[in-house]
Amino acid sequence: MPHLAHVALIVRDYDEALDFYVGKLGFILVEDSPVPEQNKRWVTIRPPGAPDRATTILLARAATPEQAAFIGNQSGGRVFLFLATDDFARDHAAFTRAGVEWVRPPALHAYGKVAVFKDLYGNLWDLVQFSQER
Repeated sequence: MPHLAHVALIVRDYDEALDFYVGKLGFILVEDSPVPEQNKRWVTIRPPGAPDRATTILLARAATPEQAAFIGNQSGGRVFLFLATDDFARDHAAFTRAGVEWVRPPALHAYGKVAVFKDLYGNLWDLVQFSQER
């Protein structure tokens, strides 16, 4: 059955992206393999606690000026990715201690608790704890 294997996130530099996603957000490095014939690396990460076979984020270094123009604005200024948590307070506090920039403070909605943060490039993310399992 078809499923999403990876979602590409355009980055400026692999190591600075890993410092943010693994170092600040606690994501798990799944793979970091050189692809010398294309002068790139195959770098995938996933949130902590996600199943081994879960969709991963592929950190894709911009290879052209056209690609670089979209770093930090892959969704035209809308929230791009949604990071679900089972403990909003824990993760919000951990991200805050790590220096994550919050764009919208925590708010309660019918679907759950959510706050919006920027990644190191400016892409917007929701940190969300759903009120019911989705």
